[in-house]
Amino acid sequence: MNRALARLGLNRPELRAWAMYDWANSAFQSTVITAVFPDFFASVAAADLPPAVATARYAWATTIAVAVIAVLGPILGAIADYRGIKKKMLGAFMGLGVIATLMMATIDRGEWQYAAAVFIVANIAIAASFVFYDSLLPHIAAPEEMDRVSTAAYAIGYLGGGIVLIINLLWILMPETFGIPGTVAAIKLSFVSVAVWWLVFSIPLFRRVPEPPRALEADETGAENPVLAGFARVRETFLELRGYRQAFLMLVAFLLYNDGIQTIIRMATIYGAEIGIDRNARIAAFVLVQFVGVPFSFLFGAAAGRIGAKRAIFVALSVYVGISVLGYFMTTAWQFFALAFLVATVQGGSQALSRSLFARMIPKHKSSEYFGFFSVFEKFAGVAGPAMFAASVMLFGSSRAAVLSVILFFVAGAMVLTRVNVAEGEAQALRPA
Repeated sequence: MNRALARLGLNRPELRAWAMYDWANSAFQSTVITAVFPDFFASVAAADLPPAVATARYAWATTIAVAVIAVLGPILGAIADYRGIKKKMLGAFMGLGVIATLMMATIDRGEWQYAAAVFIVANIAIAASFVFYDSLLPHIAAPEEMDRVSTAAYAIGYLGGGIVLIINLLWILMPETFGIPGTVAAIKLSFVSVAVWWLVFSIPLFRRVPEPPRALEADETGAENPVLAGFARVRETFLELRGYRQAFLMLVAFLLYNDGIQTIIRMATIYGAEIGIDRNARIAAFVLVQFVGVPFSFLFGAAAGRIGAKRAIFVALSVYVGISVLGYFMTTAWQFFALAFLVATVQGGSQALSRSLFARMIPKHKSSEYFGFFSVFEKFAGVAGPAMFAASVMLFGSSRAAVLSVILFFVAGAMVLTRVNVAEGEAQALRPA
């Protein structure tokens, strides 16, 4: 059993506990971001708005949320490194996200402004928690383990998110069977279930994963104002990126191709609604994504061990190009299911390997700061895509042109990724501080 767990990257208690946070937060990813909330926003919160306008409002709410965390990420990461409080910061933002998710259950018809505000806060909270969660990876896993550990966490996350989504789907489709007054009440109950799931299954990380030791810079005494020290560190880390050229190139590549990935993740449900795909079919397709994603995430971890993480990411980007082309022509539910299956084969692997590849090319003692910058590039990747959707809707009255245009992000990201020298990046990360 231990040998099998080692192949998966889950052979130690701290590795399993760290991966459980993916299991915990994936309930929010699957139910709130992907499958249920977009439709709830359009059909309930923004019910009094034209469908295209509702789509645009949702897209702008997404854009605002990711822009805020893109600005705050590096500062928060620097403060966490300076004070040695990665887990405390993770816990604070996890708690904020849980509260905001619970508040989603209080949204009523026509309250699109309130819905957008709560959605923005919840998105900021979960994205900020990832800065500290991801930064723990190089402290618990050796470089040769990181790809397996990262992909295993994504696989576990898919499974956890899928279980919650199935439960929520049963409530939403058959509310009377469970004694729920109606579909809207079932949707609101699903938000409560996500908050509880996120909170409860985050506990193993806080119990089993040790807080990395605090490491001060040569010019620090430890008595500085943490916010001012955070800003100073952000400036220093930004300048240091020139010395970690391969990590910086990885960030640029990730910025580009992840823009396409995030656009597909965040806009697929509301796009499907716009072109007439039945709500039940859309939700069922995302259940498919959750469970198909489990074995394929593990497969990407195994593939990275054989051909390298960089080449495995190239494979994923090629599939995404095909997904974009098919999405442009999509008109029927079965096509939506086919696209969902294709997305499931590459979504977890591409993101998990991007995380682990970057983690191997940064200095361990400043991991939160560097993952703060990773969050900047990740979240700004989520700005252009949704903003492009909103602009496309306003300009053309349709999202099809935006679906096809995301190919540019995958191609541009792949071109930059070809210039990343992984071996050189790993050597740079091991240089003395």
